[in-house]
Amino acid sequence: MSQTTAEQPVRVVLADDQPLVRTALRMVITDTTDLVVVGEAANGAEAVRLVEETGADVAVMDLRMPGTDGIEATRVITEGPTGARVVVLTTFDDDDHVYAALHAGASGFLVKDMALDDILAAVRVVASGDALIAPSVTRRLIKQFTDRPRTAPAAPRRRAEGITDREREVLTLVGRGLSNTEIAGTLHISIATAKTYVTRLLAKLDARDRVQLVIIAYEAGLVSAV
Repeated sequence: MSQTTAEQPVRVVLADDQPLVRTALRMVITDTTDLVVVGEAANGAEAVRLVEETGADVAVMDLRMPGTDGIEATRVITEGPTGARVVVLTTFDDDDHVYAALHAGASGFLVKDMALDDILAAVRVVASGDALIAPSVTRRLIKQFTDRPRTAPAAPRRRAEGITDREREVLTLVGRGLSNTEIAGTLHISIATAKTYVTRLLAKLDARDRVQLVIIAYEAGLVSAV
């Protein structure tokens, strides 16, 4: 598994078929001391190859690319032996693709009109082992789930039934896209306590990260339109 240290910058592969997007990201990353671009790809197959060759920690992945798309590339990377994590860059018309990428194992979901500094912050969050979903993406995913008939498999519902009432409250808020700080404020608990609840949910529900908790909350029917 990829490991980063205080002395070693986070190694990033940029995967987007638009050169201007890659150039903009590379320029802002070059100005940092804790991130470094180790490869650029114009399609998913190149991204997979570069992650394997460079030992990248994070791939910043466009979803719509020629040939192997970002969803398949995300699946191959996250199921592979490198331990690399994936941050997906999406647009507002990519709802179905974003849901597929959730299941493929992506740990971050951002919209392309976000400030570049916010994208860099997300790369750092994901590299540290956490997950991040842009609130606008979360809201649209909630709408997508509430607009479609419930066809969730039974397993996630059973998994969610094995938690306490308080943990269910926290899982619901995670599913709505709230951060630990926002969860703490909503439930009138400390941030440390909110983080502890999230950690317990990850263990109890055998979830890899916060993104998988969001999936479980959706499929368990805990999230409603807001």
